[in-house]
Amino acid sequence: MTREDLLKRISIDPNVCFGKPCIRGTRIWVSLIVENLAEGVSEAEILSAYPQLKPEDVSAALAYAAEMTRERVIPIQVKTAGT
Repeated sequence: MTREDLLKRISIDPNVCFGKPCIRGTRIWVSLIVENLAEGVSEAEILSAYPQLKPEDVSAALAYAAEMTRERVIPIQVKTAGT
């Protein structure tokens, strides 16, 4: 599945979930999936908790997050070695 195909699985509708990016046809936020993965929740656990999701939806959430990092930089504190 191409990146473009994955991104088609994401919808943004101002009338659904306040316009937050969701997996198409659901009210499951992309950020919810990405946050869970970042916290160490496995893909299998996410799919079990949200049975309406498919593995491609998890990949789509990651593809969307990757696109967002290309467009926007979140400033973080940089520490140098020894500080």
